[in-house]
Amino acid sequence: MPRTACHKFSPEDCAARLPADRYFVALNRGTLEVGLYAPQGTDPQQPHDQDECYVILEGEGRFMMGDETVAFQPGDFLFVPAGVPHRFLDFDESFKAWVMFYGPEGGEHPTKPPPDGLPRRPRSPASPRLRIRRVQQGNAVEPGHPIKARD
Repeated sequence: MPRTACHKFSPEDCAARLPADRYFVALNRGTLEVGLYAPQGTDPQQPHDQDECYVILEGEGRFMMGDETVAFQPGDFLFVPAGVPHRFLDFDESFKAWVMFYGPEGGEHPTKPPPDGLPRRPRSPASPRLRIRRVQQGNAVEPGHPIKARD
């Protein structure tokens, strides 16, 4: 894909092309892979070599990561560090999620500088950054942030 090409895809487009394993890869670019995941019945996945993010599109259920299990619903964002056991549980037939794999094998290390000494991306002072905690830390929104956490 050329550097300037716009790549647009919808959940419906991807769902129509789901293979037997119920995961359709919509985009590969560098270390980034974006796909649609729509398991049926059970979630057979194993830990992955890269960090992973989910955005829940449809359905409700529970998500297990390590020793913690949390409820999820459409609009929720879940982060899973590389190598951590995780899976969706008790989800309904409509369940679909965007999945994003990214970064180096073994995952990124937030306390280490980016590879090759590259600077971190500057944050715009006009748009405050929402600090998301990992699922196992409980409340998803940083205390004191103007957006309220959902119970």
